Amino acid sequence: MVLAATFFWGTTATLARFMFRDRHVPPLGMVELRLAISVALLAPWLLWRRPGTLRIQRQDWGYFLLLGVCGVAAIQCSYYYSVSVLGVGLAILIQYLAPTLIVIYDALRGVRVGPLMVVALLAALGGTALLVGNVNTASLHVRPFQWAISFASAFVFAFYIVFSKRALRRYPPMTVLLYTFAIAGAALIPVAQPWKLVAAGFDRGTWLLIGLLAVFSALVPFSFFYAGLKHLRPAQAGILATLEPLVAVASSALVLGEGLVPLQWLGAGLVLTAATLASSQSEEPMPAPGPP
Repeated sequence: MVLAATFFWGTTATLARFMFRDRHVPPLGMVELRLAISVALLAPWLLWRRPGTLRIQRQDWGYFLLLGVCGVAAIQCSYYYSVSVLGVGLAILIQYLAPTLIVIYDALRGVRVGPLMVVALLAALGGTALLVGNVNTASLHVRPFQWAISFASAFVFAFYIVFSKRALRRYPPMTVLLYTFAIAGAALIPVAQPWKLVAAGFDRGTWLLIGLLAVFSALVPFSFFYAGLKHLRPAQAGILATLEPLVAVASSALVLGEGLVPLQWLGAGLVLTAATLASSQSEEPMPAPGPP
């Protein structure tokens, strides 16, 4: 399931680049529209087909509020800000430090981290660095607070995976997805200012592409990710997610004719090795339902 999520995230990254560059859709505006369209599609479907999944216990609202704001919304803001000041390659590399942080967190909690997981982690880090290693040296001279926000994206991503895992022990993936997306979308309204997008006069083709991005870069892949995370350790899910830059680079090569250099081929092999090792680990048994 996580592999399917990375496929959709990676392939739609090329379309997102096209929307930002050629259709002049602002990144944060795109994030807001993705969240809003996803909620608008998912909520009626759950109300019709699975109304029971819409119920959340009162004591858990604070938990979902924290996950929506400090997880989903914070990921979107910190990552896109990192892209704007450091470039895509370095921003991706920093964000995918998250699996390392998760493994460290597990070790500090006394969770046994096997040697295969360590090898998978190192392969994922090295492979991601080689895949996105074409870094603009001008980006290395950004201000300290900009570096801080960029590295915060890794911590936020790690928090999001671990905290989402806790929610999935009690609620179905679709419930977690709906409420975290709705809360994140509401939190981003003052920043994204969606009314300006509505007034921007985009043509029908652009709105169609925005709708496709909402479905295939947000609703579908996050559904797959939550479904997979429900049965995986957070560190496993984080390592498997590093397939996203591999898929993004490969799709750019196929669609935009951007060929891969030898080091990128090596990086691709390392990421595939990491994914194979991570997926070979035993799945985490689901505990009895309890508070998130």
